[in-house]
Amino acid sequence: MMYEFLTPIDKENIMEGAELHPGQIGNYIFIYEGKEVELSDFNIAFIGIEEDRSSVGNAGSAKAPDLVRREFYKLTMPPIEREFKVIDLGNIKQGDTPRDTYFAISAVVLELLTHKIIPVIVGGSHDLTLGQYLGYRNLNALVNLVVLDEKIDMMDDPSKKIDSGSYLMNIFTYTPNYLFNYSHVGYQSYLNDAKAVETLEGLNFDCHRLGLIRANLEQTEPILRDADMLSIDISCIRQADAPAHAQASPNGFSGEELCQITRYAGLSDKLTSLGIYEVNPGYDNNRQTTQLAAQMIWYFIEGYYSRVGDYPLNLEEHLKFTVHLEDANHELIFWKSKKTERWWMELPFGNKEKYGRHQLVPCSFNDYEMACEQELPDRWMKAFTKMV
Repeated sequence: MMYEFLTPIDKENIMEGAELHPGQIGNYIFIYEGKEVELSDFNIAFIGIEEDRSSVGNAGSAKAPDLVRREFYKLTMPPIEREFKVIDLGNIKQGDTPRDTYFAISAVVLELLTHKIIPVIVGGSHDLTLGQYLGYRNLNALVNLVVLDEKIDMMDDPSKKIDSGSYLMNIFTYTPNYLFNYSHVGYQSYLNDAKAVETLEGLNFDCHRLGLIRANLEQTEPILRDADMLSIDISCIRQADAPAHAQASPNGFSGEELCQITRYAGLSDKLTSLGIYEVNPGYDNNRQTTQLAAQMIWYFIEGYYSRVGDYPLNLEEHLKFTVHLEDANHELIFWKSKKTERWWMELPFGNKEKYGRHQLVPCSFNDYEMACEQELPDRWMKAFTKMV
C-alpha cells in the first residue's frame, strides 16, 4: 500500500502558528494524518517529495514542498461550483537511494491513478519525473508526457547514473515501452546541444522553442489537452519571476504565462498528473518563487474544476468537418466541440486496442485552416506515423 511511503505533515508547524481565515484554501483541504483514508472521496492529492540527491547544480530543492504548501494554503478558494475534494497526503519518504524514491513515487502515483485521483507533486529535483512516469506502467495504456524546461535533460548513454540532467533517456528507453508521445515545451536554443533537438525529432517527438511558444501561448493548449502527465522544471520561468534556482536564466516564460499553462493543463480531460520540480528556496527572493508555484497549483485546480467533459467525444455534442486532400486523395475528419469550440483531428484506425485512445488528436482551428489550404497538419502526420 502507498501509505508506507508517506509522512504526514504538521499543518500548524508549516503555517508557523498563523491562523487561516475562513476563505483561505488551507481550511478546505483534508490533511492525511497517518491512517488509511477513503480515496474515492477525493479528486486531487497534494504530495511533496523531499529528495534532491540526484540534482545537478541545484541542491536544496528538497526543502521546497512544505514552503510551497504554506503559500498554497494561504490562497483563497477558487470560484468553483463543484464540491472541493482535495487531500494533502504529506511527503514521500526519501528512500535509501534515489532509485528507491522513484519506486515510492511510482507506487503512490499508481494507487492514486487507480482511484482516479490526480497527484499534484512538488519536488525535489527534476529526475523525480521518472518516478512520476513509472506510476503509469501498470495501467496497460500508452501515455503522453509533456515537459516544460529550458533544457532537454537527456544523455546518450542510459547506463550512466540517473540525475536531473539526464533522466529523459531512461524514460525513452524504458522496457516495456508505454510512451506514445513526448513533447518538450520552452527549450532555449543557446542552452541545448543541437543534437538533443535532433534526437527528439528523430524519435518523432515534439520540440517547441521558447520564442515560438511565447509568440502564441494558446498553441500550448492542444499540447496539454493531449497529455497524460505534465512535468515542470521551475527553471523554464525567467529569473525575474522565479529566482529560486541556482541556474535561473534571464529568459524564460513569465509567471503569468505559467499560470495560464497550468490552467490549460487543469482543463484537459485527459491529464492525470502534474509535477513541479527544482524550486530551490535557498535562492528565492521574499518567497517569490514558492508563491508562484502555489499560484500555478491554484490555477491547475481551478482549471480541473472547470472541466466540461468534452473528451472522449460525444458525437451529439460535436460538429463534424471533412476536408478532402486532393494530392493525397485522402479525407481528414475534424471535430469541434459545441461546448468549448475546441478541435480534434481523427486518425484512421490502426491497432484499435493499442492506439484507440490516441485516435483523436487535439488540434486548433489553425490546423483545420491548414487542411482547407491542402496542407497536411504536422500534428496529424506525427501521430499517424507512430501508429503505422
